Amino acid sequence: MKEKIAVYTGTFDPVTNGHLDIIERASRVFDKLYVTICKNPNKKGMFSVEERKILLQEATKEYDNVIIDATDMLSVEYAKSVGSQILVRGIRATMDFEYELQLAFSNQHLDADVDMVFFMTRPSHSFISSSAIKEMASHHRSLEGLVPPCVETAMKEKFKDQ
Repeated sequence: MKEKIAVYTGTFDPVTNGHLDIIERASRVFDKLYVTICKNPNKKGMFSVEERKILLQEATKEYDNVIIDATDMLSVEYAKSVGSQILVRGIRATMDFEYELQLAFSNQHLDADVDMVFFMTRPSHSFISSSAIKEMASHHRSLEGLVPPCVETAMKEKFKDQ
């Protein structure tokens, strides 16, 4: 039987427990899951791509079938390059659905052979966003339960002198 390979792309700046929820569930559905940082030249990240890779590797070390990577390719191109026809996406709310629907149509236009699989975020993670995490961290608020411990430590380090 052919191995089921999926790709979950994002900026993961930083990775949150909402992302980890999607990773954990997708890792149960697919034989191999590439969690791939997409480099966006239009965005200045809080963490470098290399720092994000290290944080993702630490946060996902318990999943044997998860591979952490980074790319500057389009998601559909990257998926094809690793032998996948499936892009995993997470949806938190209606607002996410509209964005993801537009993205899905764009991806279908680029490559009709690549499908998107959507995971609904658990209600306990529905309000978590990387932007909200950064805002809380900049005000030295606790991130416990919102991000993995390695990310909370890294964020405290980033904001320690502010």
